[in-house]
Amino acid sequence: MSKYNFFEEVYQIVNKIPSGKVMSYGQIASLLGSPHYARRVGQAMFNLPSGLDIPWHRVIKSSGELPDTAFKKEQTDLLTAEGVIFKSESKVDGTCFFHIL
Repeated sequence: MSKYNFFEEVYQIVNKIPSGKVMSYGQIASLLGSPHYARRVGQAMFNLPSGLDIPWHRVIKSSGELPDTAFKKEQTDLLTAEGVIFKSESKVDGTCFFHIL
């Protein structure tokens, strides 16, 4: 699968994450049949084209922590506004994880 197709498939999954829920990079990679490609999912999110209305803020680390980016405060604010519960300053409560069956 080409990098471009992989990124497009990542964006399609991220678009399906409902408000108030989150998914990890690893969950998304597994859904794409590439469970060891969590970092590549991270690359897709980092390279998200401007202008796409993708809920990027709903993608987090498998530990429940927010990724260390310049957008961490914005991500926290967006998730809080959606009702996501935090266990600590930057760690999401596990009940907020979304699972696509």
